[in-house]
Amino acid sequence: MKFGFDPLYQKYPSRRYPIYAGNGMVNCSSPLAASAGLTVLQKGGNAMDAAVAAAAALTVVEPTANGIGSDAFALIWSEKNRKLYGLNSSGRAPMLASISKIINEGRDDNGKMPRRGWTPVTVPGAPMAWAEINKQFGKLSLTKVIDPAVRYAQEGYPCAPNLAQTWRNCFEAYKEEFSGECFNAWYRTFAPLGRPYNAGEIVKLPDHAQTLRLIAETGAEDFYKGELAKKIDAQSRKYGGYLRYEDLAVHKAVWVNPISVNYRGYDVCEIPPNGQGITALMALNILKEFSFPQRDCPKTCHRQIEAMKMAFADSFHYVTDPARMVIDYHTLLRPEYGAARALEMTDRAQIWTYRIPPRSGTVYLCCADSEGNMVSYIQSNYMGFGSGIVVEGTGIALQNRGTDFSLNPQDANCLMPGKRTYHTIIPGFLMKDGHPIGPFGVMGGYMQPQGHVQVVMNMIDFHMDPQQALDAPRWQWLRDGSVTVEQGFDEGIAKALRRMGHDVRVDLNTSSFGRGQIILRTDDGVLVGGTESRTDSNIACY
Repeated sequence: MKFGFDPLYQKYPSRRYPIYAGNGMVNCSSPLAASAGLTVLQKGGNAMDAAVAAAAALTVVEPTANGIGSDAFALIWSEKNRKLYGLNSSGRAPMLASISKIINEGRDDNGKMPRRGWTPVTVPGAPMAWAEINKQFGKLSLTKVIDPAVRYAQEGYPCAPNLAQTWRNCFEAYKEEFSGECFNAWYRTFAPLGRPYNAGEIVKLPDHAQTLRLIAETGAEDFYKGELAKKIDAQSRKYGGYLRYEDLAVHKAVWVNPISVNYRGYDVCEIPPNGQGITALMALNILKEFSFPQRDCPKTCHRQIEAMKMAFADSFHYVTDPARMVIDYHTLLRPEYGAARALEMTDRAQIWTYRIPPRSGTVYLCCADSEGNMVSYIQSNYMGFGSGIVVEGTGIALQNRGTDFSLNPQDANCLMPGKRTYHTIIPGFLMKDGHPIGPFGVMGGYMQPQGHVQVVMNMIDFHMDPQQALDAPRWQWLRDGSVTVEQGFDEGIAKALRRMGHDVRVDLNTSSFGRGQIILRTDDGVLVGGTESRTDSNIACY
């Protein structure tokens, strides 16, 4: 595929240039994780091996955002099969969890699911995702693929600057939230000196190393049906959690058909619900009804924001475990539905509610290899370190995905035993005329579909290279109705948006606007990569 961008023209301030490579590329939010993926590529592995290597390494070198107890999703282009595969390895609510129990036992937080402790813990899916990707597509053994992560955990690694800042922010925020005996293992694991790590200090996670070895040696079997599963069960029982061995034992990573919207000749692909990738597609399905001659103008930003608000209104109302959805989610992506929504838009900011469509029925990485395989992969513990629960002696930090369940039985995403919740983490992939263009993603809670829309439009509508597409200043719609813009966003546009009725605020915390990675492949097989300038990101390639 030929692109119309000028790689030497750098409009936005990071002053990074896109990276070109011919044999392989691994883009991660951590240079050490990118290096782990590259090491595996150079030892004969493929892009799928590299993705698993980087993902396992990220649980070690960026524990502030993900862990062994994460969930995971992936979009995988297999050049051999000439097919794009989707993998959903999100976990389900424990069978003992229910709305009535949580409310009657006083575990709710003012009528909502709590954020910390054992109550919001759901079955972790990441270890199963690693094993399943390796089993279906890997060239190397899982032990060899995870070995770099094991060595980082066992031998130690120096804490990176942005990682240190995030660690410090989490530590300060958790002082009140992590105030019970069940959180002691977290402090022993991630704050053994009684404080967060500083940049350059060596971090060692020996329990984590041993757990990774067991996962690798058993193809994740030990995590779900072995000694690790029994340890998780025992600690859950000890502290009144709902998660049990039986919940872990029945977990499966599910191969799914990706969903897509054609946007100006490109197929933008996402994982179907229970992920929120459909939110990005719904917004693009609306935005394709307009033309956008300029990126940096009030009308463009206004329409983008309004389309996202419409898409979120629908997704918050309908999206949950697909087995529990009351409509066929494909109807939300029909062209006529996007066109109808576009006609509702005016030149003023509005409050949007869901519509009934026509009837018919929080780490991100990407990899590519010389064979043509490409992977878009994401995993997360959700809110920082997740639930704050670390399983004693294992290094397993458990997610708090259950926080997104509603305790209102009338809501689509209400808590039910064995149900998968609305999921924020989403990998993206671009195709054109049946050919793979490349993986992309922007992590960060509800910013993710908004980031997907902005970087896709930056590349397709405004002809930016991958690096510029990521560097361009971002906006973010928040659930309270306000819109935040990051430092460097055009002040004139922000003022114009306010005149159009938007509650626009400047947010100096760049990390709240997501962290992305992109790889594109040209017609000549050359890989073009962009990496996030808002964090410790790096591209490893050869």
